[in-house]
Amino acid sequence: MAIPELHLAYVDGACSGNPGPMGIGGVIYSPDGRVLFELSDSKGPGTNNQAEYLALIAVLEAARRHGVSAIEIRSDSELLVRQVNGIYKVKHEGIRPLYEQATRLLGLFDDYRVVHIRREQNKEADRLSKAGLEKTAVSGA
Repeated sequence: MAIPELHLAYVDGACSGNPGPMGIGGVIYSPDGRVLFELSDSKGPGTNNQAEYLALIAVLEAARRHGVSAIEIRSDSELLVRQVNGIYKVKHEGIRPLYEQATRLLGLFDDYRVVHIRREQNKEADRLSKAGLEKTAVSGA
């Protein structure tokens, strides 16, 4: 059986306040480095950690829609990465259903990894999440 080619995805969530309006962003690259999909969206009120999870979920759903079977997720949220990788327990009740949805989606991939990166390595997803936050401000959501 052939090993599926690994797609690369960057995710980020933004929050104005904390809690406050949320924006999410992400980008998926094909194995040859082309942009396969970008997302930038506004979400209702929540926390920064909820925004991080919503960004992860949205990117995983998009990856599945685009036929991705192997993915490396890169996030500057150390909490999200450590929770998804089982290093930290999920104690916050507002995060638990998002964590469960994200891990269920990850389980649909033939291969995946979720890694922590520094914020300066996540500029594109950060830009997209802030653009999503701007959509919230414009729409008044």
